[in-house]
Amino acid sequence: MFNNLSDKLDKALHVLKGHGSITEVNVAETLKEVRRALLDADVNFKIAKDFTNRVKEKALGQDVLTTLQPGQLMVKIVKDELTELMGGDVEGINLSGTPSIILMSGLQGSGKTTFSGKLANYLKNKKTKKPLLVACDVYRPAAIDQLHVVGDQIGVEVFSDRGNTDPVAISQAGIAHAKANGHNVVIIDTAGRLAVDEAMMTEISNIHKAISPQETLFVVDSMTGQDAVNTAKSFNDVLNFDGVILTKLDGDTRGGAAISIKSVVNKPIKFIGTGEKMEAIDVFYPSRMADRILGMGDVVSLVERAQEQFDEVEARKLQKKIAKNQFGFDDFLKQIQQIKKMGNMKDLMGMIPGAGKMLKDVDIDDDAFKGIEAIIHSMTPSERTNPAIINASRKIRIGKGSGTSVQQVNQLLKQFNQMSKMMKMMQGGGGKKMMQMMQNMK
Repeated sequence: MFNNLSDKLDKALHVLKGHGSITEVNVAETLKEVRRALLDADVNFKIAKDFTNRVKEKALGQDVLTTLQPGQLMVKIVKDELTELMGGDVEGINLSGTPSIILMSGLQGSGKTTFSGKLANYLKNKKTKKPLLVACDVYRPAAIDQLHVVGDQIGVEVFSDRGNTDPVAISQAGIAHAKANGHNVVIIDTAGRLAVDEAMMTEISNIHKAISPQETLFVVDSMTGQDAVNTAKSFNDVLNFDGVILTKLDGDTRGGAAISIKSVVNKPIKFIGTGEKMEAIDVFYPSRMADRILGMGDVVSLVERAQEQFDEVEARKLQKKIAKNQFGFDDFLKQIQQIKKMGNMKDLMGMIPGAGKMLKDVDIDDDAFKGIEAIIHSMTPSERTNPAIINASRKIRIGKGSGTSVQQVNQLLKQFNQMSKMMKMMQGGGGKKMMQMMQNMK
């Protein structure tokens, strides 16, 4: 996500490195490259031009503090302007109704149905709501079946009426069902439509009038770039929607839609989709996204994801096991599962300041733990509980059973022993010993 833009902005801002002051000449050179980077990311020309003009206005005439270099000051100005361009403050979702009604709209193939499921899962698990999904796509083959599959996957009820071809009537019946069965949020999944299809646009306008939703969200595939922004404008003219959902931000997106959609339709980006899993949904924070675009990482989001997977009861059990030297491979496997739930590995690494730049050409496989898991699953229960009993013959068996080599089994056992020692030292507060051991591991 944004790798190409981040790289080009980094090179553009590098122009000021080594200069003692900000001048009109070096600012012009820097901003020329910044504008080019934005255009390459498929940001609208006028928006890119206005952006660089605002940065220039703020940069010129500013005294560079003794604690800051010109390059650092320019990064701060660009970061602030990027944040403002993408919306400034974070926008929440309006859940004021009884029930709260959320209408999903967008082009076909933008990911509405999947995201409806993600949003229902988010509201159920993080906002303690009881959502109902309503299937109003009566045109696409198997659309209703897809929503039912998604609902079963996340444990959320789906309302559908297969014999009915009127989306307005289905949506009204779905809301009535929600009221009768104690659902406090209703998510209406509608058919994908082109903005130029007058009949289909009239249909969604009629749905909107009939149900008066608290939130009308426009779902857009971020990989379509500037076309996504133009489509959003056309939909907004008809629906006057409340916010934008950007899907597929985990793909090879240039980022133009995320950067410029707010300034074109004057509607906030509320959520982003960051993967295929139902948990792969994030609230959109403009300032955090600006940090990531500029290669500063996003430690706050990383910590929040870790906290979501943190189980206090399990953590106490783990502490006791470590204290008694009973930490085994089954416990290690649980830790791996928690890390995997946090999201795809490259996305997580990109949240660490500086890591995104170092890893931009490195292919981090989402199945990076597959080999480790295979080795652990090839162990007997007693071997997982007490790794010390794993001798040469057992290593050969484990290697064959997991499709790995004895060397890989040895490597995992060595790393596991080192990690166990570190955890034990951390429990006892032995900071100095741990530092010495880390030096020996190099």
